[in-house]
Amino acid sequence: MHRLLARLAAPPRPLSCSAHGLASWAGVAWLACHLGSGMAQAGLLPPTPAAVLAAEPPALRQLLEQGNALESGNDDSGQSTWQAAVHYCKAAGLGSIEGQYRLGMLYAFGQGVPQSRALAAALFSLAAANGHAQASQMLESTQFTSATLPPCVTSAQLPEKVPPVIIAKPLEAAPNSDSIDRLLMALPQNKRWIVPLATQLSSSFELDPKLVLSVIAAESNFEVKARSHKEAQGLMQLIPATAERFNVKNAFDATQNLLGGMRYLRWLLSYYRGNITYALAAYNAGERRVDRHRGVPPIAETREYVKRILGLYGLQRHAFDPQLAEAPEWLTVVGR
Repeated sequence: MHRLLARLAAPPRPLSCSAHGLASWAGVAWLACHLGSGMAQAGLLPPTPAAVLAAEPPALRQLLEQGNALESGNDDSGQSTWQAAVHYCKAAGLGSIEGQYRLGMLYAFGQGVPQSRALAAALFSLAAANGHAQASQMLESTQFTSATLPPCVTSAQLPEKVPPVIIAKPLEAAPNSDSIDRLLMALPQNKRWIVPLATQLSSSFELDPKLVLSVIAAESNFEVKARSHKEAQGLMQLIPATAERFNVKNAFDATQNLLGGMRYLRWLLSYYRGNITYALAAYNAGERRVDRHRGVPPIAETREYVKRILGLYGLQRHAFDPQLAEAPEWLTVVGR
């Protein structure tokens, strides 16, 4: 895993949605890239086409329709999506290739059921063998094979439940605390999909997800299409030069933007030897300004930016990989 993280961090390579590129990514990255940010945002599929439903026997059609309705009505707890999985398990066990595919997608994304690439691959393989085009595409993109089907398909069992991603209550904090936990609790439903995506990707870069989420909150307020007057774009507000530096081709694609922003943040943490204050100041104003002033530059916007994120995150030091970057001389001299 650590070798994989090092490859992801430096030197940067072009982001790829090819089978080869996807095979090197952890967690949901390969899915989000393959499906595009639109489908990854909801974590759900569009309804089963009417022509597909019409071709199913009445009993299977009813199971699929009920599963579709439950997916579209998903609540914060994930209970609705788990109930959809129950219906798809029944349909898949009775031979519905659409049920096999849809259940595979739930396992692939960890929606309602625990995320399992192996179970997803087995379901995609089964559906693809019977001519399901989307299942075949997913199987090809994941470059993963498995013959182990979920127990709910092979026997009369209910699928396991996955715990909700959003924490139910904040960590202990003062009543007026502006912590990232409280902010995430208040996120509207249409932005909450970003939390599990950023969390899984941040672990691949050995970044604390709370730090990454705090940066996203300050940069874009979780708006995928955010654009500043300085042409900074996307969730982590990459300016064109930074996007090019870290090989981000489309800064408005959530996954690409997060990967590029996290690469930069991880590099900065290495460069400033885990000093979050300096890393954040450089993320906002550039490392040249930070180096010139040997600390946070006297720019009101930058100082407010650093204060905002430190207030959300609550810590001033972060683990770092010293091999990613050589610290500036002034930092080593003053021993900060």
